[in-house]
Formats: sequence, C-alpha cells, structure tokens
Amino acid sequence: MKLSLLSLIIFAYCNIMMVVTGFRSSSRGTMLQRCTGFLSPLSKYNYEDYMPPTLATVQQQDVQHRYTSNTQEQQHCNSSSILTNDGLATSHIGLNPQHNIRHAPMVYHDHYSCPNWPTKHRFPMAKFTETYNSLLFDNDEYLIDQQLVLSKEHLYKPISYNNFPIHTFISPPLCPTFLQSFIQGTLTTDECRKIGFREQTKRPELIQRSVLEVAGTILTCQLAIKYGLASNLAGGTHHAECNKGKGFTILNDLAIATRLITWNEEEEDTTTDTNNINLLRDFYREDASPIDRVLVVDCDVHQGDGTATFTYPGQPLHNKLFTLDLHAANNYPWPKESCTYDIGLPDECNDEQYLEVLESSLDIALNEIKPQLIIYNAGVDVYHKDKLGRLNITREGMKQRDLHVIRTCVDRGIPVACVVGGGYDDDVKIVGQRHALVHRVCAQVWRENKMWQRV
Repeated sequence: MKLSLLSLIIFAYCNIMMVVTGFRSSSRGTMLQRCTGFLSPLSKYNYEDYMPPTLATVQQQDVQHRYTSNTQEQQHCNSSSILTNDGLATSHIGLNPQHNIRHAPMVYHDHYSCPNWPTKHRFPMAKFTETYNSLLFDNDEYLIDQQLVLSKEHLYKPISYNNFPIHTFISPPLCPTFLQSFIQGTLTTDECRKIGFREQTKRPELIQRSVLEVAGTILTCQLAIKYGLASNLAGGTHHAECNKGKGFTILNDLAIATRLITWNEEEEDTTTDTNNINLLRDFYREDASPIDRVLVVDCDVHQGDGTATFTYPGQPLHNKLFTLDLHAANNYPWPKESCTYDIGLPDECNDEQYLEVLESSLDIALNEIKPQLIIYNAGVDVYHKDKLGRLNITREGMKQRDLHVIRTCVDRGIPVACVVGGGYDDDVKIVGQRHALVHRVCAQVWRENKMWQRV
C-alpha cells in the first residue's frame, strides 16, 4: 500500500511539472518515462530503501535526451522547416532592411546570456543582455535624445536550439567527437577547466546559449552578404579550436560561419546524407558570385589563436579563411599561433599608435587577400579600463577603430559581419554599453551610405 501511494504521488508530480514547464504533448511520454524510470527499484525494495535521483543525474539525462532528439531531428530535417524561403537561417525576420533607415540588420536571442550565472565569475555573462538593453533604452550619440532600436521585433533572431542542425552546420569544421561530448555534457573536468567555465560548462543552459551564439553569427554573415552590413549582439569565440575550447570560448563561430558561407558541393563527402546536402544547398550565400575568401579582422585585445589554427595547411578552411589580428603582444594566450597577418602591440599602446597600425595593415590585407566577406571581431577589451586588457585605448579610440574598419570595407563594396568579442568589467552594464558601440557605428555607416537603398 505504501509503495502504491508513493508511486501515485510521484506520477502526479511528474504530470504537474510537465504542465508547469510547458512541455509539448509530444514530449510528455518521454519525460514521463524518464521520471518513472527512477521508480524501478521500488519493485524490489521497500520504499524506505528508495533514494531519489540527484539533481545532477536528472540534468544529465535531460541533456542526453535533448541531444538525441536534436540528432534525430537532423536526420529527418529539410530546408523548408529550418530556413526561410530565401535560405536565411532565422526564426524571426526583423525589420525589412529596405525600410530601415535607422540601423543595419542586427541579430539577437534572449538566451545569449546564460541565466543564474555565478555573480563573481570573471566572465560577465549578462553582458549580452546589457548590450541589448543599451541599444533599446540608452540614447544614441548619433541620434539626438533617441534610442537606436525602437522595438525588439526589429531585430533578427537565429534558429532555435531545438531546430538548429548541429552536425550539418558545425561539423565540419569542428571535430565531431568533441562536439558530441560538449552537447552531451560529457567533457572531462580538465577540458572544462581549460575552457574557463568549469562546472558551468555542462549546464544545459550554457550548452544551448553556445549553440545559439554560433547560430547568430551564421545568420549575421548571411545578412551581411545580402544587405552589405550586419551585426550580432554576441559572437567572436576566437580561442576555440576544432577539437577543444579555451579562454571562455567553446565553439568557434568565426570558423563555423566561414565554412557554411564558403561551402562548395563539389568538395562535400560523397557519404553525406541527402537531406543534409539539400539543407546546405538551400542555405543562402552569394550564388551569383560564390564566396571563397573570408577575412576575419580581429581587434580583440587577445590573439584569436583558435581561429588561426583553422587556416593551417591540411585544415578544411585553408586558403578560404584568413586572419588580420591586432592584439596585445604580452597578453593571453601563450604561446601564440600564426595568423595570416599577426600584429602584436606593446603594452600601453594608445589611440594614435593603434589607429596608425590598423589603417596600414587593413589596407595590406584587403589588397592582398581580396576577401569577399569580412567578419569583424570588435572586442572592447582593448579599452584602457578593461580588467583583462593591457592597452591604453579610449572610448573615442574604439569608435574610430570601428568606423575605420567598417567604412573602409563598405566603401570597397565588401560585406561586413560584426561580432562583439571580449570585454570585462565588474560592472556588467558598463560592458554592455561598450559592446553597443560597434552596433551604433554600424548604424551610422548604414545611414551615411543610405544602404537601405542598395538592397
């Protein structure tokens, strides 16, 4: 009798939780099986011997279930259920750029910031939300007494985590074994330590936001190609390599986006599933003049060592991805990797010195590489008050940096996709305001050139 009563109580609890948390009816059976599965010991033992599963066990099973579901969805996915009619990887279309005389297309997702983040963690996770808040509520310096973004509905939104075709879009260029371990939450303690998030790395919320960040940069690149200029309110995970994450970055969005944009069906493995081929074929990229050279202009204070490794001979992005990297020579990482154009700056480098080097090196890179797409990593950790920076760049210096990169490329007719990169401060709101700068600069260049008329 006691056993039966306990079973009924747990059964009722599971049903209540499914309603409260909003599980779809199609997933209720699976969740119920996972919940009642823990009751199996009761058939052999008295209920006094029953030990409920730990929270970690439940979370682990939930992560594995969602990974399995995602994989199954990918096997049966088709482009019509994931991409828009014109091939954009978005779940919400923002304000039509042809009618947007205010700002360039922007990409944002509410889950860019992982909830319940440790308050004393060095990585300011809430900065993505604060960047959005700054654009939506703070007055823009170029628009007198007005905020830049008038409505959240005006921003584009990447594909949801549940619909994102992880393997098709991310591997290659990422190692499938590493990718699977991360998605399943089974990375080793040492791997999590090197990433910098430690025990947070296996949280479902962090796994999802990491994938969404990649999805956002992918969409931003598509929008840049289509409209000339676009920006993501996240991205720039430039330390991550194909088989490992490090330096607060796990999945290298710059490399992943480059692979999708430069994808060529003739280079695809003949064993690739037909559905995946169709999805990659329908993915929007410049078909009239295929893109095969992408230049990452990385102005984060730390070298983009992970991105550099994707450019090496033998890698799938060799001779497709190139990097111009300006960074503090005496800052993380150690050792450095070999970028296409590697510029280590001395400590306390000021605005004038920085801009002089940027102008000359950008001209050289553009003339020699002749890229068809620029991905601009506008890290604000170059700021003189940044916790992890070693340079002496003012806010005005950062603005002039962003203006020069974006204006120069737009003037040459090269699409520019901007990501935010790094930025660190005890006051996360201030970090968000600094990250908002590149989006404001994009908007200024968009208006200067009346880019809505180019569409």
